[in-house]
Amino acid sequence: MSETKQNLGSRLWTVQCGDGPIVATAIHDGHDLREEVAAAMKLSRPDRLREEDPFTGQAIVDVPTHIIAHRSRFEFDLNRGPDGAIYETPEQAWGLDIWHGPLNGKLVERSLTIHQAYYRMLGHLLDDIAAQHPRFAVLDVHSYNHRRDGPGGDATPQEAAPDINIGTFSMPREHWAFLLDPLMEAMRAFDFNGRKLDVRENVAFQGKGEQTRFVHDRYPHRGCAIAIEFKKFFMDEWTGEPDPAELDAMRRFIGHSATVARDLLE
Repeated sequence: MSETKQNLGSRLWTVQCGDGPIVATAIHDGHDLREEVAAAMKLSRPDRLREEDPFTGQAIVDVPTHIIAHRSRFEFDLNRGPDGAIYETPEQAWGLDIWHGPLNGKLVERSLTIHQAYYRMLGHLLDDIAAQHPRFAVLDVHSYNHRRDGPGGDATPQEAAPDINIGTFSMPREHWAFLLDPLMEAMRAFDFNGRKLDVRENVAFQGKGEQTRFVHDRYPHRGCAIAIEFKKFFMDEWTGEPDPAELDAMRRFIGHSATVARDLLE
């Protein structure tokens, strides 16, 4: 079956609404492409998957309110602003040669229209939550590679690649310290399949994504967006194979983190 035929899913994202002041998102979980994007793309599915965040959607399903994106970040990157949401050059995408040729302007325009629709939807959802709660938090869940030198290469040293990287770049850190500091301590104390995770702030990434910026700009001192980056210890980042026990622990970890955050806010 061709690349195009495998990726004709019409889903954009799944939104589940529940009670409470916590929202979890997995905006890079998606792997689908619409037909015109798949036809223009040279990049192979394994190479594309390597830079996506597979299984992060599974990790957030126990949070009552959550959003899981289904389209690939190579169609439009929801964690970049409109000026950089479409990877048109290798420099925008880890040096990857993505397209068969220059992108058609109409294709780019249609991708940006969907990008804009996401942020309209997110704004409406968060407006409703803000109307019900004086403060709320968004757990912005991602993952990152730590074996970029190939399947047989050395992993990034632990000091530069914590198991969980918390990104707080756009956050007014002092205002939200009452939430973030005990939440990180709860993350460090969590029993993750018999071990404790290395949870640190702004080491591998700083949390400079568009979604956290959007939350902090739109809801100053009311909405706290926390970028949570799992190192891909839960899968083989070169084959795409996950470890089911680690995925189960990820789901429990995010569910526990959401409960702790809710209790701290309320």
